[in-house]
Amino acid sequence: MLGMRKRCGTRWRDCGAAGVDIAAMIRYVLIGVGIVALIPIAWLAWWLLSPLWMDTEVAEEFPRAVRAAVPDNMTMAEVEETMAAAAAVADRVMAEAMPEMAPGSGEATPQALLTGEFRGADRFHQGSGNATIYQLGADDRVLRLDDFRVTNGPDLRVLLVNAPNPESHSDLTDAGYVELGELKGNVGSQNYDIRGGVDWSRAQSVVIYCNPFRVVFSVATLAPPG
Repeated sequence: MLGMRKRCGTRWRDCGAAGVDIAAMIRYVLIGVGIVALIPIAWLAWWLLSPLWMDTEVAEEFPRAVRAAVPDNMTMAEVEETMAAAAAVADRVMAEAMPEMAPGSGEATPQALLTGEFRGADRFHQGSGNATIYQLGADDRVLRLDDFRVTNGPDLRVLLVNAPNPESHSDLTDAGYVELGELKGNVGSQNYDIRGGVDWSRAQSVVIYCNPFRVVFSVATLAPPG
């Protein structure tokens, strides 16, 4: 049986026995495909842009007990609390002399090796706070960020750079750098381990760097304390 000929839209065409508008079906399919295609684009836009108006705050303690052995009857939180209490009374005069401790049996006093203050890379990318590399033990070093704040962005990284004032991606690659990890938060104090194989003595600055856009957000030029 021949299909029915009827008016579909503004033109006469063969629409089939059931009067199905093929053009409309194609249009709906294309709309559906477009919506599906927009989902990953919208997610990418959110991932790239949402940090610009959202802060991620952290508040890490100084790593007094991070490398200490945790007794079986204590948690790490209890060790940290004990160490904090001990630090608070460190300047008290003890009535009885403490016995001499064997080498390696106690924690070394943290020693500041290099320090600097963060500054913004430009008007839009701002930063403030202190960056300090501490020696915690014979082979243990940590980068400590105190009173820290930086403009937020996608996939920010913490770099030790062998140049005092890098301003661009090419400055970083020309000078050489070591990545310490992803920035934990754009606001607040935080710690980053410096691995044993890293030559920290070559570091001249700490840089907060946006990996997707290859943009320097903030720089702290390092120098010996004092």
